[in-house]
Amino acid sequence: MAWDFSTDEAFEEQLDWMRGFVREEIMPIETLLLGHDQIITFIKPLQEQVRARGLWAAHLSPELGGMGFGQVKLGLMHEILGQTVYGPVVFGNNAPDSGNAELLAAGMEMTGREDIRERWLTPLLSGSIRSGFSMTEPNTAGSDPRLLKTRALKDGDEWVISGRKWYTTNGSVADILIVMAVTNPEVHPYQGSSMFVVPVDTPGLTILRDVGSMDDPHVVYGRFGNHAEILYEDVRVPSDHLIGPEGSGFLLAQTRLGPGRIHHCMRWLGQSQRAFDMMCERALSRYTHGSLLAEKQTILNWIADSKAEMHAARLMTLHAAWKMDQVGASASRDEIAMIKYYGATVLHNVIDRAIQTYGSLGYSSDMPLEAMYRAARAARIYDGPDEVHRQTVARHALKNYHASEVPTDHIPTRTAAAREKFADVLEFLESESV
Repeated sequence: MAWDFSTDEAFEEQLDWMRGFVREEIMPIETLLLGHDQIITFIKPLQEQVRARGLWAAHLSPELGGMGFGQVKLGLMHEILGQTVYGPVVFGNNAPDSGNAELLAAGMEMTGREDIRERWLTPLLSGSIRSGFSMTEPNTAGSDPRLLKTRALKDGDEWVISGRKWYTTNGSVADILIVMAVTNPEVHPYQGSSMFVVPVDTPGLTILRDVGSMDDPHVVYGRFGNHAEILYEDVRVPSDHLIGPEGSGFLLAQTRLGPGRIHHCMRWLGQSQRAFDMMCERALSRYTHGSLLAEKQTILNWIADSKAEMHAARLMTLHAAWKMDQVGASASRDEIAMIKYYGATVLHNVIDRAIQTYGSLGYSSDMPLEAMYRAARAARIYDGPDEVHRQTVARHALKNYHASEVPTDHIPTRTAAAREKFADVLEFLESESV
């Protein structure tokens, strides 16, 4: 089967425009210490330019206000947007809003409920409301969502939600939260969880704090991109706040996570490329011990290894995106898992080498590398830790093999079999040599 990652000429022109737009209009915003409301106001004119170019919320279908791009096109876009944290926000495809929009759209498709569009989806796509995805819990392993403790009990025409969540990205600045909770503990966990839309002003919902992290250890409450810890104490929502049929929580989660991992990996490549560019510039500029860094073998090896690793990660990710476009997320599970852990490793390696090339300057906050490095560490944890994805890939690979007391390639055994198979020919050759 031929793999084809090519795109049309018109889209290539859009990518060229995006490269300049991100570099010249969006990346400079990073240096400004703006609050959430200031950022939203600041980027509105940029968002209008994106809408005018027909690139707004490109992950959704046209009937939902998007462009209906496949995963290859989306991947190429995210490679450019990933260079800066504000890139996806300006283009209307930032996490968690983009994934939550896909969840709401999937819920509409499952149930035929058009009210979801007007109540939550359209405002979310327009940027008039913000959302958070509330699934991870502080007291259960996030790598195994079958262990969820948060419960939602049906009480007449309402659901009553109780539990504790954390790492709800943008939870402290969100208007609505999408909460995953167990609705039927008596069935298999994959059929017993559901998702709900919960407005943040619902009684019983308390945002306890924004969790400090390696990425932002001195967290300021209410900043865009923070991760909130949230307590749900008998939070009541109407029954129509259920997304999709009851018990469809895991199915909805997979709808969200498959494409999201491809977008993450391509954004990581954008970050990697930015770190690579900084490393190469430094190598050509820094003179030490009698020559430029660019003339040192170790630096040359770092540059070569980084370029090869980035190239491999890019091809792997585009292949996963192409396969998802062809056969869907479920059939692309191994490819998606591989790019998740491989891409996270490449991201770390390239940034680490760039910091080492810069020395004390790279370690300082005068360069963006130290912040990129701290953020990159989380890539090996969120959307499933690397170890879980490796385990998935390995287990699927092993299903293609079986145990054998004598190794299949055991040469003495193969020799005996070959002599038996070709006995007549060997007998003839031996007679001819006499």
